[in-house]
Amino acid sequence: MFKHLRSPDFKRLTKALSGGQPDAVPLIELGIHSKIKQSIMGKPVITIEDEITFMSSMGYDFIKIQPHFQLKSGIVDKQNTLQNGDRIWASVHSGLIKKLDDVERFPWPKFEEISYARFEEAFKVLPDGIGVIGQYGDIFTLAWELMGFESFAIASYEDPLIIKSLIDKIGSINLSMFETMASMDKVGALWYSDDLAYSSGLLMSPSFYREYLFPWVKKIGDLAKKRNIPFIYHSDGLLYPIIDDLIGCGVTSLHPIEPKAMALKEVKERYRHRLSICGNIELDTLCQGTQDEVRQLVFDALRNGAPGGGFCLGSSNSIPDYVNPQNYLVMVETALENGWY
Repeated sequence: MFKHLRSPDFKRLTKALSGGQPDAVPLIELGIHSKIKQSIMGKPVITIEDEITFMSSMGYDFIKIQPHFQLKSGIVDKQNTLQNGDRIWASVHSGLIKKLDDVERFPWPKFEEISYARFEEAFKVLPDGIGVIGQYGDIFTLAWELMGFESFAIASYEDPLIIKSLIDKIGSINLSMFETMASMDKVGALWYSDDLAYSSGLLMSPSFYREYLFPWVKKIGDLAKKRNIPFIYHSDGLLYPIIDDLIGCGVTSLHPIEPKAMALKEVKERYRHRLSICGNIELDTLCQGTQDEVRQLVFDALRNGAPGGGFCLGSSNSIPDYVNPQNYLVMVETALENGWY
């Protein structure tokens, strides 16, 4: 098992996510693939107790939990997807929803069918120092996946009613989950994830997001504000045109500051008093780089992101199964050893 000297402290994480300077730079990840966890632990990480053991042994101060439901099951359609192993890509051209009536006919889950059992399991065994982050998202992403991006983009001009109907349907389901998660005293932060940009620019115009998506994000942000807990937003890509909008929605923390799209130092300088920042270690280097290259990225990120607080270190997206496990361990070890204030 990985060994380190840092004890878990969820207050460390929430202080950094709220813009403060804790005793050390916390670690953060949106997700870590089960194969990577098994490679490190030497056994499958399955139960909530396994997850807590893994995260605490790696130096994280939290576990992230999602509600469970079957919303995306209908997307997997042989005519509309590409599949390679356990990875599935939605068609860029056309999806399952083609007209307004399809939105109502789609087999959406009922609110009472959404399970929060994993939260309940965690609360029973949660040790001191480890906190819970409640996470979900993909209002925008799921909408375009269901239509196919090309059809979705055309409809945004030719048939905006179907866009609004679809996004509002997915948004209402998301909001109900965040309302439930926010009502749990032991959930100490909310995390919404929804990719809005390429590394070169936004997927849709800022006005599109402002009209259709951000009203839902603000409703979630209001839940976090009412609880006085951090609200993290995840999106890859170049986000400068909409960062002020995200802050206006109540977002306190932006993840993952993709280095191909935005410079960590610039984001820190522009938003240091309004937004904490998370992530930034280039995923491609974690996959294909040397251990020395990974260490240097961590040193650079600590130098540019850590001063004054408001920074959590992790990958520039997540830790998928094709990451080099040793490089991931080097990232974690270097951050834990050198991230003290």
